[in-house]
Amino acid sequence: MSWLEALILGIIQGLTEYLPVSSSGHLAIASALFGIDGEQNLTFTVVVHVATVLSTLVILWKEIDWIFRGLFKLKMNPETIYTIKIIISMIPIGIVGLFLKDYVEEIFGSGLTIVGCMLLVTAALLSFSYYYKPKLRHEISYRDAVIIGISQALAVLPGLSRSGSTIATGLMLGDHKEKLAKFSFIMVIPPILGEALLDGMKIIKHSAEANAEISLLALCIGFFAAFITGCLACKWMINIVKQGKLVYFAIYCAIVGAAALLYSLSV
Repeated sequence: MSWLEALILGIIQGLTEYLPVSSSGHLAIASALFGIDGEQNLTFTVVVHVATVLSTLVILWKEIDWIFRGLFKLKMNPETIYTIKIIISMIPIGIVGLFLKDYVEEIFGSGLTIVGCMLLVTAALLSFSYYYKPKLRHEISYRDAVIIGISQALAVLPGLSRSGSTIATGLMLGDHKEKLAKFSFIMVIPPILGEALLDGMKIIKHSAEANAEISLLALCIGFFAAFITGCLACKWMINIVKQGKLVYFAIYCAIVGAAALLYSLSV
C-alpha cells in the first residue's frame, strides 16, 4: 500500500464512519479498485478504526465527560441512566461480534455484490426515515436503546451503514434528532474498539510477516487522515441529522450501491 492509497483510504474511512453511507462498504470498494486485500487491508482497517474512535472522543468530549462525572458520584442519576442505555444498546452487537461475526461473514462474504445490495438497503432505510413522521419524544427510552442496538448489530454486514441504520431507526422511533446522533456515535465506541482488538489478535496470530507488507509511513498517514476527517464528519453529521437532510445520502447510497453491483457483475 502506497502512502497515497493510505491517504485516500484514511479520508474515506474518516468521512464514511459517521456519514450514513457505510465505511466498510466504501473501504471494500476502494480496496478492490486499488487491489489491496488480505492482512495488509486488515492491519490498515484496525488502525483507521482506532483513529475514528479518537475523533469521536474529541468531538463529543463534553458528553463523555458528563457521563463519567455522573458515574463517579456512585448513585442513580441521569448520567447513570444514560450509561445503562448505552450498555443495553451494545448487547446485540456484542453477541454478534463474539459469536456470530465469522459465521455471518462466511455466509455473506465481503465482495462487492453484498456491499452493493446492503448499500441499497441503507438507501431504503434512510428514505423511509425521512418520509415517516412519528410522534416525537424528548428522551431515548430503554426500549429504543434495545431496538437501536439491534439495528447496529445488523450493520455487521458490509455495506449496511452503522450510523445510517442506528440513526434511521431512532428517527423512525421518534427520538430527538441531536440526542439521537450523539447517542449513536457514543454507543459505537466500545464495539469498534472491541472489533479492532479482535482483528489485531487475528493479525498477530495468523500472519506476523504480512504486517511488513504495509509501511509505518502508510499506517501513520492513514491514521491521521482518518482522525482529521473523522472529526470534521462527526461534527457535520450531527448538524445534518438536526436539519433532517438524510434523504440526500439515500440517493448517494442508491447510486453507489447500483454501481458496485454493476461492477461486481462485470468482473
